[in-house]
Amino acid sequence: MKLLQALFFPPEQPGGVSSMVPHLQDKFNPPAWEMDLFSLPKRIRGKGTEQVKFHTFDWHKYEQSAIVRKYMQTYRDYLWWTKLRLQKSYDLIHAHHPIAGLVMKEQFPETPVIQSIHSSYERELILNGRIKEGGLEHRFLCSLYKELEHRADRLFTVSESFREYLSPYVDDAEKIMVIPNGFDDTRFKPIPHHNDVIQLVTVCRLVPAKGLDVLLRACAELKSRGHAYVLHIIGDGPIRQELEQLAGELGIYEETIFYGYTLHPEEFMPFFDIFVLPSRAEAFGSVFAEAALCNLALIGTNVGGIAEQIEDGKNGLLVPPEDHLALAQAMKQVIADANYRSRLAAAGLRKAKDYYSLDRAVQELKQIYMQFKQ
Repeated sequence: MKLLQALFFPPEQPGGVSSMVPHLQDKFNPPAWEMDLFSLPKRIRGKGTEQVKFHTFDWHKYEQSAIVRKYMQTYRDYLWWTKLRLQKSYDLIHAHHPIAGLVMKEQFPETPVIQSIHSSYERELILNGRIKEGGLEHRFLCSLYKELEHRADRLFTVSESFREYLSPYVDDAEKIMVIPNGFDDTRFKPIPHHNDVIQLVTVCRLVPAKGLDVLLRACAELKSRGHAYVLHIIGDGPIRQELEQLAGELGIYEETIFYGYTLHPEEFMPFFDIFVLPSRAEAFGSVFAEAALCNLALIGTNVGGIAEQIEDGKNGLLVPPEDHLALAQAMKQVIADANYRSRLAAAGLRKAKDYYSLDRAVQELKQIYMQFKQ
């Protein structure tokens, strides 16, 4: 069976998709399976010129928005690149971004296209202050979900909570299947270690949606209570300078290390003790599964896919979003009790291996792919 995994970002880009899809090729072996990856290079900008028409709504109603115009130009660019580069035929295309799925169905109308929706671009833009809820951009991006439902042969998402999020924007949310991301646990190697001072770590893009301002305030509260720690922030983004300034204002700059973007954080994450990320929204939250596979104790917010991964008090702790005092209390609880910390980490590791392994995802995908075999 000839498969195409259609990505938007190149496979080496960080995020939930790149944590799973590039590793699928090793699991789909010839001669039974042939798998290619396809994505839009960053250098391709402003090449596409074709007119675009959707089936379920008129996107021109929203084109006065610069964000919508940029999105549609990216759509045209992806279409231009697809026509230029994809000449061979496939038995099935699995798309991992709305643009990828819609373009593939337009270019290959007779080929089954299944669509995974990994995250909410509009929700991220709202939380990051880029667009307004209910505004032109929000309405445009949400309209794409029904277009995907209309054109894709099957829809998937990564968590039950995100399927619920999608339900107002589609006709039949019950038909959307849930397949959590899978992770190659051979990439994650827990290492027995002891740190005299607790090492906290977070890995994410530095944007408001991740709640790092809440994390810094919680860490300041920890310091004020006399608890020693070091906070490692791995990632980069538009608010890095703002976060560094906030750490200074809170008096915790010396306890906080900003690494910037790191390609393979899993190589040294096992040397930390606690993973903490107070996201304001997460469709799945791949980094929590990755941290669990590194045998770290988990602390997250009770939102989206995080709350499906963490059973509060069993394999991690959950706190309300926007509550730095609750977050500080949770961190204190895990910092103060080494045995409790170890139990949480061990339970998190077991659940990640049982529920979020790449082999589990591969078996589910193979069963689905075979349903489309001619």
